[in-house]
Amino acid sequence: MKENKQLLVLTHLSQLLDFVTGIGGFVVPLILWLTKKDEIRNMDAHGKAILNFRISMFIYILICIPLILLLGLGIIGLIAIGFFYLIFPIINAIRASNNEAPKYPFSIKFMK
Repeated sequence: MKENKQLLVLTHLSQLLDFVTGIGGFVVPLILWLTKKDEIRNMDAHGKAILNFRISMFIYILICIPLILLLGLGIIGLIAIGFFYLIFPIINAIRASNNEAPKYPFSIKFMK
């Protein structure tokens, strides 16, 4: 296995494509993880962390939608999720460039 920190950083930052394309932030990291997990050192761990984070945030969005009707609590939740979508990929891209393990808070471990 070879080391490629730039690809790990790119995988984390590719999540920000959601702000441009709407769905690219899930598809691109998924494709990178599926194609490179056996070739690049630590890609499997980083890819699983990203996918766990993305799936968890999607579930939280689904929970927030009906909460909008309940005193607008869902709006606060959606704003927080939007903040998480913006900040945590950048933080973990920096962590990847420093050879550190990814940490996405509020992630449910679907893939271990």
